[in-house]
Formats: sequence, structure tokens, C-alpha cells
Amino acid sequence: MAYRVAINGFGRIGRQVFKAIEQGGFDDLFEVVAVNDLSSASSLAHMLKYDSTYGRFDAEIKPTARGIRVNGREVKVFAKKKPADLPWEKEAIDVVIESTGLFTKASDAEDHIDAGADKVIITAPATNEDITIVLGVNEGTYDPVEHDIISNASCTTNCLAPVAKVLLDNFGIKRGLMTTVHSYTNDQVILDAQHKDLRRARAGATNIIPTSTGAAKALALVLPELKGKFDGFSLRVPTPTVSLVDFVVETEKPAKVYEINAAFRKAAESDALQGILGFTDEPLVSSDFRQDSRSAIIDGKSTMVIDGNLIKVVAWYDNEWGYSCRVADLVALVCEKGFDYGDDDDEDDEIEDEDDVVAEEGMAVMVEAEPRPV
Repeated sequence: MAYRVAINGFGRIGRQVFKAIEQGGFDDLFEVVAVNDLSSASSLAHMLKYDSTYGRFDAEIKPTARGIRVNGREVKVFAKKKPADLPWEKEAIDVVIESTGLFTKASDAEDHIDAGADKVIITAPATNEDITIVLGVNEGTYDPVEHDIISNASCTTNCLAPVAKVLLDNFGIKRGLMTTVHSYTNDQVILDAQHKDLRRARAGATNIIPTSTGAAKALALVLPELKGKFDGFSLRVPTPTVSLVDFVVETEKPAKVYEINAAFRKAAESDALQGILGFTDEPLVSSDFRQDSRSAIIDGKSTMVIDGNLIKVVAWYDNEWGYSCRVADLVALVCEKGFDYGDDDDEDDEIEDEDDVVAEEGMAVMVEAEPRPV
């Protein structure tokens, strides 16, 4: 029987993760059986079907009395503000995808486990999590016995880490700086408005906005060898999705442009990074990478070297879709490694409390508070 997965927070990332799972061929391993969000089922169904960035989702989607029906399969919808109030034990939930952006502290995410889930995957950098995983880089360190609260890091770290790993393995790294040229997100505003970050208070659709990113420092969580060797910042730009990392490093070994590109070509075809890292030498632009499922695609034409050891590499990534595909893959990894259920034998219990199921029309939407910090 397939493992049972719930999504908490059905915003930009929650919906894209749902689609990635539906389209990813994971049916025999796991399936999404529940969603928690404070919006109504009819609103959730509509937003799942229609997307301004990716177009229509090719699926039959209808709201029901208890949730959403997707291609004939019922997905229950709950409307609880607090994870501790969710009926995960009754629903026999194995994995919760925590994508609200609100519960990134391990102590908060732990409420999902107290409510009956076995594992929680946070779709953002987390605090005091059991482990941060970037697929293609450090998934071999995952221990199903020790690690229950798991962070999938940020979209930018998922782009940056595989690139850094290839450079580290082939040429060594002394130090580096990165800039992510990043599409705007829901943490920004359409027109000038109050914001704790005064630059993000400016209109996202009409400005290039410098702001912070934790992606460079987060590298050390998945590549400990690089601790203290990186820093960087973000430039938010007026595009809805697809971003790039401009990565400058000083290497231990001298290298030429063709050697660097050859290393990335080889890595992209390896078992470890196939489907995660890509390489192109075509003259492409951001829209060409929309809905690309890979975490990072090296722009070979942009690779530069000065004096042998100062290297610039540029990598594209769809900061929504590529990241969501990695979340789906991480759920698969967790399910493949298995769970320890103990003596729990409640898999067939049914929900009896109708108040748990389906948000009422007009309820406040659960705000997605920067679910994928850059």
C-alpha cells in the first residue's frame, strides 16, 4: 500500500509540489491524501487548476463536500491554523510537507509529529532541524531513525550546492561569492508598501531589489568543507519565475574554461546528478527554463576564468518548479527508506468530526510567508 502524504499550506510551492507528485509517477510509493489550508476547497481547486505562470494543470479537478477530487481521487481538505490540531493520526499520515513558510522551527514542525505524522519535510531553510538535505549532494547522510524533521533547504541552495560540489570535487575551492538574480516572490509587494525590509517595501514589478540571501552560508549545512568560505546576496527582478546564480570562486587548482565546462557536462550525466544538474551551451534566456525540473542548469557560454584560479559560473533554475520537483523526490527518498510504526494500528480509522474537513467559504487564506527564502 502506498505511503500517505499531507501538504500543510497550499500556496505557490504547496500547489507545485502537488502537481510534481501527480505527474512524477510516484503512485506506487506514495500519494497526497490530504491538504491543510485556511482557504475554501473551491478556491484551492481553482488555484490548482489555473496558474498564471505555468498555465492550466492537465487534470480533472473538482471541489467536493470533503475536499478536492483530482482525476477521480479524493484529497481531503482541512482548515486548521495549528499543526497540533490536525488529524494526522486518524488519517494515518506518514509524511507532512510543511509549505506554509510559517512553521520552519523544529519545535513548531514537531507539532505535526505530535498530531500523528512520522516525518516532516520543511520546504524552506529551517531552525534546529534534524537534517538539511540537498539531493545530489548529501542525501546519503539521511538516517530514517535519527531524522524526523527534514529541511529541503531553499531553491537557491538547491541550485548552488550541486554547482559548488562539482567545483569542489574537481578543482578545490578556497573561497567564493554568489549573487542570485531571483524572480519576485509573495514576500514582496505589487506597489510600494510597508515591509520590515525597506528595499522589499518597494514595488516588486518595477524594480531590481537588492536583498539578503542565506543560500551561500547554508552551503555549509550540506558541504561542511565550505563552512565560512562563502557569502552572497540576492537581486530580486520583475519576472514571475526562473532565476540564476552567478557564482565566483577562487579554486585550489588552475583550470581553463573548457575544463570547467567538461567537468559540469560529465557531472550532469553521472548517476548522482542526472536530473538534478544540467548543462547547456545554447544562447538561452530565462523563459527557456520555465518548468525545468532540474535544480541547476549550467550556462556554458557564461563560464569565465581569470589567471587560472578565479572562476565565474552561471547556473539557471526555475525557483518554483525545479524546487518543487526536489521536494517530491525527497518525499520519495524518505518513503523508500521506510518508517518505524511501532504498534500503531490505526491506518483504517476514518474521520468522524465533520468540522475538521473543508474550510468554509470566505475564511482567511493561510498566508504563505516566503516558503522558499533565497
